[in-house]
Formats: sequence, C-alpha cells, structure tokens
Amino acid sequence: MYEHIVVFRFNENITAEKEQDLLNQLKAFKGRIPGIVELTAGINTTGEIEAKQGYTLGLRITFEDKQALDNYLPHPIHQEFISSLNGIIDNVVVMDYEI
Repeated sequence: MYEHIVVFRFNENITAEKEQDLLNQLKAFKGRIPGIVELTAGINTTGEIEAKQGYTLGLRITFEDKQALDNYLPHPIHQEFISSLNGIIDNVVVMDYEI
C-alpha cells in the first residue's frame, strides 16, 4: 500500500466557505476514485501556531498499491480539484511513501 499526504496553504483570496467546499471535494474522492483504501481530510486545528506555517487543510489517502496512486494523479476528479485551486493556493506539500 501507499500513503499520500498533502497539506495546503492558501492565499488571502480564500474564504472559509471555499475552504469547506475544498474539504468536501477531498472527502468525496473515496468511492469515486478507484484504489483508495482509506481517506481522511480536515482543517488544521493545531495550537502550534509557529509550526503551522499557514497550512490550513490536510489530506491523507491510503492507496491499494503504487499503481492506484499513479492512476489517481491524472484522474479527472483529482484534476478537477486541482483546477479549483487556481487563484487561491499559495503552496502545497506532498509526500508519498510505501507502507
């Protein structure tokens, strides 16, 4: 299996409503994108303000295997989500590893 972890930092153009919409989009990946075993996503609630570095939305997906992860990247639902970040994303950090 493979773990896919993503954290998002948005610019000042994002609203709380838009961030909630993005969270809902992420949560809807499971059942719509093949190969997802488990998915969690949420708004960052850490009290470690300095460590937060402005990252407010997190995603963790467990995939069946490397092929499922590779198939996810160009999947139309994932690409639609990426397109919805235009104009509001400041930075994103991604980490993938085998488990």
